[in-house]
Amino acid sequence: MSVYILGIESSCDDTSAAILKDNVILANVIANQDVHRQYGGVVPELASRAHQQNIIPVIESTLKKAEIEKKQIDAVAFTRGPGLLGSLLVGVSFAKSFALGLGIPIIEVDHLQAHILAHFIQEKENPQPVPEFPFLCLTVSGGHTQIVLVKDYFQMEILGRTIDDAAGEAFDKASKIMDLGYPGGPLIDQFAKEGNPEAFEFSKPNIPGLDYSFSGLKTSFLYFLRDRLKENPDFILENRNDLCASIQKTIVDVLMEKLQKASLQTGINRIAIAGGVSANSALHDAMREASQKLGWKIFIPRFVYSTDNAAMIAIAGYYKFLKKDFSDQTVTPYSRSRLL
Repeated sequence: MSVYILGIESSCDDTSAAILKDNVILANVIANQDVHRQYGGVVPELASRAHQQNIIPVIESTLKKAEIEKKQIDAVAFTRGPGLLGSLLVGVSFAKSFALGLGIPIIEVDHLQAHILAHFIQEKENPQPVPEFPFLCLTVSGGHTQIVLVKDYFQMEILGRTIDDAAGEAFDKASKIMDLGYPGGPLIDQFAKEGNPEAFEFSKPNIPGLDYSFSGLKTSFLYFLRDRLKENPDFILENRNDLCASIQKTIVDVLMEKLQKASLQTGINRIAIAGGVSANSALHDAMREASQKLGWKIFIPRFVYSTDNAAMIAIAGYYKFLKKDFSDQTVTPYSRSRLL
C-alpha cells in the first residue's frame, strides 16, 4: 500500500511544501521571499513573518497540485534544524498542529541529511539513477561545507568540514564586495560564464586533512580589490566577468581538491554533491571532468532539489516512516545540526 508524506521546509527564507507517494514526487511548491534582496541578506524577523503569511497558501497549493486530500496523508515530515529558529518555529508548529488535527504521526528531519537524501527523489516521468551505499557527498551551501561518508540513509559520517566560513558565504561575500547583489552565488555564476577563469589568481587555503577554510580567501579577495581600486576606481566594472570567473574557479578548485583527496583515502568513487552551491555550473563542470579523468560515478541533483525545498524533507520523512521513526508533540527546533 502506498505511503503519502507531506514535507514542510522553513529553515531559512523559503516556505516550501511537498507531497510524495512513496519515493515519487507529486508536488513541490516553494514560496520565495524577495524582501531580503534590499538588505543584501536574510533578515530573520522578516523571514519568520513571511513564513507565517505563506505557509497556509503553500500547503493548499501543494495539496491541489498533488490532487490528493488531506485525509490521504500518512505522516508530516518537517525540518527541525539547523536554521533560523524563528523560521523553523513556523514550520514545526504548523506540522504539529496539522498532524494532530488529522491524527497522523510527525517526523523530524535534519536539513543537512535531507540535502543528501534529495538524490533519492524520483519523478514519475523522469526516473533517475540513485547512488549506491557507501558514497561520498560534498554538501555545500551558504551555511555549511562538508564531505560526508554516506553509509546508509541515516548512517553518515563527516570526513571534513569548514573550520570557519562556508563556500556559499565566500560567494555571497565576493558578490557583496563587487556590489553585484544578493544572492551572490547565482549572480557570480551568471557573470562568470562570460569571463576568463585564469584572469586573476587568488591564494588558496592550506588546511591539513579534509577540512576546508574560506575566511582567508574572502579577505584576500577584499584586499586584492582594495589595492586595484586605488589604481583604477572602475576596476571592478571593467573586469567584472573575469573577477567572477576567477573567484568562482578558486572556490571550486578548493572544493574539488579535498573531494578528490577523500575519494583516494576511502577508495570510494561514487561521488555526489548536494546543497544550494551544488547548482553552480562550474562545480558541475569540475565534477564531470573528474568523472572522465578519475572514473568517478557522479550524482548531481536537479536544480529544484539543490536549493532549499520540501521534497528533500519528504523523502527523508519517507525513509523514516518505513522505520516508524516518529517524533512526539514536545519536539522543538534547533539552530545547529545535531546529526552532521
